Amino acid sequence: MAAIAGRATTRTELVVDRIACDGFGMCAELLPELIELDDWGYPIVAAGGVPDDLLDHARRAVKVCPVLALRLAHVPAGPPPERGVAGWHGNGPPAVRR
Repeated sequence: MAAIAGRATTRTELVVDRIACDGFGMCAELLPELIELDDWGYPIVAAGGVPDDLLDHARRAVKVCPVLALRLAHVPAGPPPERGVAGWHGNGPPAVRR
């Protein structure tokens, strides 16, 4: 993580391309601390980013994805968007609910 005056400015998130994912489940086997599988075998990534001590494991999970559906992204630090809100996978700020 990048830091300015002792404060983190970005965090690393795992992002799943749900269109490309074929549900092989290799990512969950390599990184069960952050990835679980739904009833159909597709990954559900824990919110909050990848802790530094799991970053090497996350990189390995990204590398072994047979369809390249998993990637690491650097997003602004702060609380993660809520599940189900647009952008919660690190694709920008969460949408405003009206």
